[in-house]
Amino acid sequence: MIDVKATLNESEERMEMAALFLEEQLARIRAGRANIAILSGVRVESYGQMVPLNQVANVSTPDPRTIAIRPWDKKMIKAIEKAIMDSDVGITPENNGEIVRLGIPQPTEERRRELAKQCNKIGEKAKVEVRNVRSDIKERLKKAIKDGLSEDNEKDAELELQKVHDRFIKKIDELLAAKNKEIMTV
Repeated sequence: MIDVKATLNESEERMEMAALFLEEQLARIRAGRANIAILSGVRVESYGQMVPLNQVANVSTPDPRTIAIRPWDKKMIKAIEKAIMDSDVGITPENNGEIVRLGIPQPTEERRRELAKQCNKIGEKAKVEVRNVRSDIKERLKKAIKDGLSEDNEKDAELELQKVHDRFIKKIDELLAAKNKEIMTV
């Protein structure tokens, strides 16, 4: 027989993963403010291996429009610049021999709208995942009735599942609203 509590906990974990994935993806979207998360996918060649940028340099945001990258080894500046140019960051790096700087340009109104659409697409994927988890768990609960789960317990579990679903959909909507506000703020 199915363990209803464990099944509901599993559904909550899977929905939480969808929300965390959305949060991570939204952090990578450049919204006109300096955010070191946009560099999280950049890999630099260091001593023959590709390593994340934050393992060869200190990455900081000295002001809202600049990201400063201070390599621990000055010889790495060219490799860091090349890695940024080869990545999908879309910003040309500048260096003064010690620090690589990325100037974050102010996005145009059209670009802001595109970014908002991109965020909403990612958000919709997260919502679809949450809905898929709900339907998957509902199916399991329906099958569990045949294995001896009472219909009352199944209905209670379904109500609990719906509450969890609603909570995560609300969380996703809040994340999207916050990101859209950040994007549209001039």
